[in-house]
Amino acid sequence: MLSQERFTRTAQKYMDMIFRLAFSYLKSREDADDAVQNTLLALYKTDKVFDSDEHMKAWLIRVTVNECKKILRSPWRKRGEPLEDYENTLQFKEPQDRDLYAAIMALDAKYRAVIVLYYYEGYSIRETAQLLGVPPATVGTRLARARQQLKFTLTEAERL
Repeated sequence: MLSQERFTRTAQKYMDMIFRLAFSYLKSREDADDAVQNTLLALYKTDKVFDSDEHMKAWLIRVTVNECKKILRSPWRKRGEPLEDYENTLQFKEPQDRDLYAAIMALDAKYRAVIVLYYYEGYSIRETAQLLGVPPATVGTRLARARQQLKFTLTEAERL
């Protein structure tokens, strides 16, 4: 079990990353908050020994993905809040960043997850596959399809 001090440091370090991943899956701030809380509770309760910070981060991502899947299957789950409400709280450096974010959030959850892990968290295809519990070829296919959908969405938006 982690010491209170190490748990607090770890929670502060990874909370944003966990929230981004959960929100990309669930498209609801409340559901993402629940996933973060459940993930951190699992970390607090675990007696697992982590070899490194990377090992702990990978474990947290795996637990977050599993928590998101549980929430999506839950009969109590309400549909997500309007995406625009959350988008309005975000700060973007460039106007096109807002468009990219909106396009990513419009993708199916399986595509959003690989985009977040690969591009924003910097995991390789093999690492992303391990974190999501799918074959590497599946991650490659999902990335290709996500890129294709994003390209189409963003080029159509430019035409308007």
